[in-house]
Amino acid sequence: MTALTCRYDWTLPEVQALFDLPIMELLYQAHTVHQQMFDPNEIQFSSLMSIKTGGCPEDCGYCPQSSHHGTDLERERLVELQRVVSEAQAAKDRGATRFCMGAAWKNPNARDFPLVLDMVRSVKDLGLECCVTLGSLDEDQTRALKDAGLDYHNHNLDTSREHYEKIITTRKFQDRLDTLEKVRDAGINVCCGGILGLGEGESDRSSLLMNWPICLNTPAACPSICW
Repeated sequence: MTALTCRYDWTLPEVQALFDLPIMELLYQAHTVHQQMFDPNEIQFSSLMSIKTGGCPEDCGYCPQSSHHGTDLERERLVELQRVVSEAQAAKDRGATRFCMGAAWKNPNARDFPLVLDMVRSVKDLGLECCVTLGSLDEDQTRALKDAGLDYHNHNLDTSREHYEKIITTRKFQDRLDTLEKVRDAGINVCCGGILGLGEGESDRSSLLMNWPICLNTPAACPSICW
């Protein structure tokens, strides 16, 4: 098996050519890449906790936590540290090795951010990897998260640049790339996903995939996709 060469300069026609492959050939290539990068029989168990639910000022068309949508979801404040520690310990007892925390906001505020840093430190003290999804971050925040021991920051591209404003109007596609660059430059691993089924075309899916290597630019990154 030849060594895998990581590339971050994919063109749209090249990505589209992957889409055009017969499904079994695509699966074969995907498994080949996976076996070269990871133990093919190893699975990591992770646990996700919402540390701040509802009332998000963003208007993402797919998200019930947005304050712009008439859902029954009640807005909650940031949970207490001890609850996070209890949930993380329970997750570890069930076999999880990574604990992820998500907050429904556009970006961390000055009041809550120090509490989030305490949560990251507490999760790390339990011997777990720690992942958060906190929305947009500035350079000071990414450095503070790195110093607290954060392993991964999740920040999804959602869809293509071309389709973005049809799904979200409270931020720009470039805003996502800018945060991902800050996270990467701080030395934090990137976890980045997309969503299928938002009314996008096949070319939008190719465009989304083309932007992933640009924003990740590291073999340690964790791309994911949902539908």
